[in-house]
Amino acid sequence: MIKNPFKKHTTGNSSGINGTRNDQKHAISRKRFRLSDFLAERVIKGVAFMSITIIILIFVFVFREAFPIFHSQKKEAVKTTEVTKNEQASGELKPESYGSTEELKPETYGTPAEELKPESYGPPVEELKPETYGEPVEELNKPASTESNTTAEAKPEQYGVDTSKDSTVANYTDESTEETVAEAPKPPVDENRQALKTLNTQTWQPVSDDPRYGLWPLIIGTLKVTLISILFAAPLAILAALYTSVFANKKIREFIKPAIELLAGIPSVVIGFFALMILASFLQNLFGYDTRLNSFVGGIAMALAAIPIIYTIAEDALTSVPKTYYEASLALGASKWQTAFFVILPAATPGIFAAILLGIGRVFGETMIALMATGNAAMMGINPFESVRTLSATIGAEMAEVVFGDTHYSVLFLIGALLFVFTFSLNAIAEFYVKGKLMKRIQGK
Repeated sequence: MIKNPFKKHTTGNSSGINGTRNDQKHAISRKRFRLSDFLAERVIKGVAFMSITIIILIFVFVFREAFPIFHSQKKEAVKTTEVTKNEQASGELKPESYGSTEELKPETYGTPAEELKPESYGPPVEELKPETYGEPVEELNKPASTESNTTAEAKPEQYGVDTSKDSTVANYTDESTEETVAEAPKPPVDENRQALKTLNTQTWQPVSDDPRYGLWPLIIGTLKVTLISILFAAPLAILAALYTSVFANKKIREFIKPAIELLAGIPSVVIGFFALMILASFLQNLFGYDTRLNSFVGGIAMALAAIPIIYTIAEDALTSVPKTYYEASLALGASKWQTAFFVILPAATPGIFAAILLGIGRVFGETMIALMATGNAAMMGINPFESVRTLSATIGAEMAEVVFGDTHYSVLFLIGALLFVFTFSLNAIAEFYVKGKLMKRIQGK
């Protein structure tokens, strides 16, 4: 009888085998637990939650500062004053109508009351005869009854001099007809309600007696600059990504990709200064337009900031296309450029679309380049060679000069809230819908 050589491995105490297996499992579990991995996981989770918390806090802060514009903010009514009818008719108000009478005494001017005689500022009273005016007394305003035309009997109404009360010269008023009339109080002004009414206008003039906060010039200017920059940046970035992923060899790819991605590290103020000093003059001499700083210059400068973002995401999308598509197309007789444009590029469309959306979000919220290269004139025209004013440049230029809590202050935060909502929506659509769902649906996953 032939013995089974594997019998000793299959027979024996089963409990011992199970015990050894359990010991091995516990040993593996103890070996897998590492303090460094545990700490790294906790740190990553903490940073992620902290990032989400910061985004939520920024969102809440911006909307909290913009929310007071939707509440009424009434100023106090102007204090009423009492004015006599005669003073209203003559256009001259008594001191009591605009201040305290104690402050308006003649002594406050430096001359005592007894020195203010008619002789001190003109000829004596007896020399002020009607003959000095060149007309007889009869031709002056005659009273109803005939009287002698002497200066002693002339009434003060004819000359505007009051000699009955004191020696100061003042307009004669009839006390019998003197009645106090209260001015109509001005209604309280609701600045926030007026600002809300002007948001839909075409005039941005926040500093004036009649402030207007029309957002349409700012929105149109922002859209003009964004459209020009995307039309310039998207084709260049996508074609560069297509070249590095399909046509370029390994050495050229390792040089071009880091060089383009390094453009994302250039500060915006450097690009804006380059556009202000060099690019604006070059484009003006090239096209011959009048306005040196305009939306075209700002759009070309912003395209330099959007190209690295669009290129990086588009190149990743093109590289992720399966190699079987490329090989099958070449096997069917297509050329290399036909494969790139008609097979690989359509397959990477969701990723390219997400790259363009992220580029739009980058340009839409740009501040320094728009502030330095667009001219900062709130104009409604569609001419690309006119100066414009963007939403972000308005915040950057005016936030440091407004009064805290004022209507202008709340309107600027409302603009910031609009920018936040727009850019957040674009990034969310590009990340969760385009890259997450649309790409998988096109690729059949």
